Amino acid sequence: MLQAIALNASHPAYPKALSPDWSDSPPTLSAIGNLGLLQQPTLALFCSVQCPGDLILQTYDLARSLRDAGIATVSGFHSPMEKECLRLLLRGTQPVIYCPARSLEKMRLKDYEMAVERDRVLILSPFQGNQHRMTAALAQRRNRFVAALANAVFIAYATPESKTEALARQVIAWNKPLLTFASSDNQNLLNLGAQPIEPCLSRARWS
Repeated sequence: MLQAIALNASHPAYPKALSPDWSDSPPTLSAIGNLGLLQQPTLALFCSVQCPGDLILQTYDLARSLRDAGIATVSGFHSPMEKECLRLLLRGTQPVIYCPARSLEKMRLKDYEMAVERDRVLILSPFQGNQHRMTAALAQRRNRFVAALANAVFIAYATPESKTEALARQVIAWNKPLLTFASSDNQNLLNLGAQPIEPCLSRARWS
């Protein structure tokens, strides 16, 4: 059975990106899996619930590229496109950090047991105690947590005026690299300052 451990700000594995002076930095994280993954460069992955067809195809190609290049990916893997990316990533051997929008207590993790035991998946949550059910507020805070944790953030698509677009604005405000596909559907992200990329992404392109 997978057991969670607690990471407070004084723990040597506590992510440096979540410094105590960051306003949303949780005092304690819950983690299951390989804590060493927190020391690797990571790319955060996001996509709005609705995604244009051509961007869906490009995102599939990107997920395969991340898998084949061994690039560590962090996400909540909640929207339909994000879930599809997780399905592809789990077929590879590259690191994955999964951040659910709820506490790890009483969470069903059977689908991740083998990957956790092979030290290639870390399940990480900023939520504690009785926060067993995902809410829109928890999902929004989780997404900020994921974006803060990563070295760079990729958004496949953000519906205009959506919470995903608001997250993109926050990433730009943090002066963190924001990446997206060069597409007219992503003009809102490109106008914010997102860097256009191709589906075949190498580590040198962003880390």
